[in-house]
Amino acid sequence: MVSFRDSSVVIIESGRTLIRAGIGLHDLLKAPSYEIQARVGLRRSPGDTANGISSQRPCEGESLRPSASSSRASSLPCHPSPSAKVHDYLIGPLLDEALEAGQDIIVSWPFAGGDVRDWTQAEALWKYVLFNVLQLKRTQNESPVMLSMPAGLFRESSQRICQIFFERFNVAGFGLLDRPMSQLYAAGQLTGVVIDIDHEITDITPIYDGFIVNHARSSTPLGIRDCQVYLANLLRSNQSVMAAASPPDNPSDPEATQRFLEDLVKHIWLEGLVRVPSDGRTAEIPEDEGVTDIAAVLIAGKEKAVIESGMKKKLTAKASAAEQARAREIEALDLVTVQFRDHSITLGKERHRFCEPLFDPSLLNGLSLTRAEPYEGRILPLQEAVGFAVRQTDVTQRQYIWQGLFVTGDFTNHVKGIGAALQSRLAPFILSSPDQVTEFQSRSIRVLNVPEYFAEYREKGDGLAAFLGTSIVAKIAFNESQGKSFVSKTDYNEKGPHAVVEMSAGLL
Repeated sequence: MVSFRDSSVVIIESGRTLIRAGIGLHDLLKAPSYEIQARVGLRRSPGDTANGISSQRPCEGESLRPSASSSRASSLPCHPSPSAKVHDYLIGPLLDEALEAGQDIIVSWPFAGGDVRDWTQAEALWKYVLFNVLQLKRTQNESPVMLSMPAGLFRESSQRICQIFFERFNVAGFGLLDRPMSQLYAAGQLTGVVIDIDHEITDITPIYDGFIVNHARSSTPLGIRDCQVYLANLLRSNQSVMAAASPPDNPSDPEATQRFLEDLVKHIWLEGLVRVPSDGRTAEIPEDEGVTDIAAVLIAGKEKAVIESGMKKKLTAKASAAEQARAREIEALDLVTVQFRDHSITLGKERHRFCEPLFDPSLLNGLSLTRAEPYEGRILPLQEAVGFAVRQTDVTQRQYIWQGLFVTGDFTNHVKGIGAALQSRLAPFILSSPDQVTEFQSRSIRVLNVPEYFAEYREKGDGLAAFLGTSIVAKIAFNESQGKSFVSKTDYNEKGPHAVVEMSAGLL
């Protein structure tokens, strides 16, 4: 039996645009230690056309087969370079510094299409994570790796990933997990629908009884980028914002103004200043009933918030009637002041409209947005795309899938209420009349969240669900007595890369 120390286990979450990693499992599962953008850079050689790089033909992985969905393509670039080696690529801080210095760098995103678009670039990223970030040694590598990847990898891709980790990185064991499954595991469920909102694509994955319903998977070309461009356009009507973006005494050119607005929007949502109204209503913070559940407060880690709320109420009680009226007026305006690039900018309720394009893509008409490929027909609003995906599952499964609506993605770490907002807009897809009741009719939709007993994840939202779920699976798999949920070195030596197919039921 293969035995691994929990402290040696490596967790890697490879998303379309981000990679998160950590080493070591603990009784209380920890949040990722490291996070980098899933991109590489290659210096353009003088006298050579981008080191043989062609921006016209697709990357290696894209030429193998068509994608599972026509909307999985990404406008984030991927430039293949047949002559480039793994060590030629810049990654992490080195790439950031080169770009900031204005160097001529060709940037590629090998995972942005949902599969692996260039194998050399993918290997460069994983190698950097293992040996530069986590400081492992290849010759004495005693660490097994549990890797989560976007759903729908081709079988050949899974086998090649397994081969890279054993033959290039010399790992002690290897497990491969579909990213949506890891996200649902983090919420403590085996059945549901996972909505993963990324930079420019949202993946929708129905799951039933621990298996992805592959024919029902879909993607829609909407993401964080669309929300940022939309809110940046709305902020043009805010005098405080425009005075900072393009001062009257020293106006900026249109491109600089647009960059300023989009960077400001990113700052706004990253600072947690956006709430998502449910079905068009302004989000409200419920008042307590005068009784504080101390145990619940301690478990949730919200002691500081409760103390601050109590102090605020005491100060309000001492204020005069006029002061209280003024405070209520200011609260109704929902104004906030942010410090951004040496400017003090006042924002109102318009910031809470950040997510509107997800639910009504027609709002993007006329705005400058580049998509990977022309999109024929109407882009479905998120609620319709989710409803359509669930309707592709068996009629006997739907009522159970609707009991696990889980919205995740990086921005759910900072933007609250997106799950409830989607839930309220999905009402037309479930029972609307008691007279229509059948044995299999869905009657309600339940929103999932990462449980609060995962202490490291309380304040970080549901965006880290993929890493948490991968950690949970690693803790179980690498301590399993039979060793059937991962590929050991012995398995790999006997069966080769095909061993990963037998390990992963989803690939059979």
